[in-house]
Amino acid sequence: MGLFSAARQGKRDDTELGKGVWRRAHDRFQRGLDRFHQMLEGVAEQGRAREAAYEQIVPVANALAELLPQVRALCVTAQQRGPSLGMDIPAGDGGSLSDAHRELSRAGNALAAAAEAVAMVRLGVGDVAAVERRAAIVHDHIARAAELLDR
Repeated sequence: MGLFSAARQGKRDDTELGKGVWRRAHDRFQRGLDRFHQMLEGVAEQGRAREAAYEQIVPVANALAELLPQVRALCVTAQQRGPSLGMDIPAGDGGSLSDAHRELSRAGNALAAAAEAVAMVRLGVGDVAAVERRAAIVHDHIARAAELLDR
């Protein structure tokens, strides 16, 4: 991404996501996704020793990557309903926004744990099932956040 396109994307992010908690929730998820893929590249670099694990994790990585547009849409919706400029989490109707933020935050944490599980596979001390379990938790948190924002 060039300097000017990065600046345009930053302005677009500021407009759509704000500069508060919704932007941070989105960015944390994106960083976790980047880290997951970095760890997966490390598994690929292990060669034949980890080839089967790599092939099993790739669909998990793709499914997680497909969540990013949904996370962005959820954060944009939340920003529209309860704008955030700082650290305060807007409560929304009946606390739905704060609950949605909690689920998005947990999704980011679960994604970091999934990346850690990939790192363990990379080191030869973890298994693919652990990666799949942690990825399923990420999906669950995103689904709950979507349910909360649909109320």
